[in-house]
Amino acid sequence: MKKAEQERLLRRADILKALAHPSRLLMVEKLAEGERCVCELQKMVGADMSTVSKHLSVLKRAGLVQDDKRGLQVFYRLLSPCVLNFFTCVESVIEARKKRGRAACEIAK
Repeated sequence: MKKAEQERLLRRADILKALAHPSRLLMVEKLAEGERCVCELQKMVGADMSTVSKHLSVLKRAGLVQDDKRGLQVFYRLLSPCVLNFFTCVESVIEARKKRGRAACEIAK
């Protein structure tokens, strides 16, 4: 594998790793609806503030979100709404798996 190809794949893996947690997926979905204050995201996720901040930090390092400090509050926005296209693809895979599972159950009968 060429170095450039390896680096490209590693960058992709970093983004996928950043998304690989239910709380972060929820935050990305909510940020797709519009900018949110950390306190709003904390209520939505139902975790303590330090945990939410760590999750947001992971998303920020991956280049998926951007923060904006306004006084004592920090607001986040989604930088790459195209990630929702990936979620649509993931949902298609989930549905296909369900259908295959149902079909396997029908065959077993």
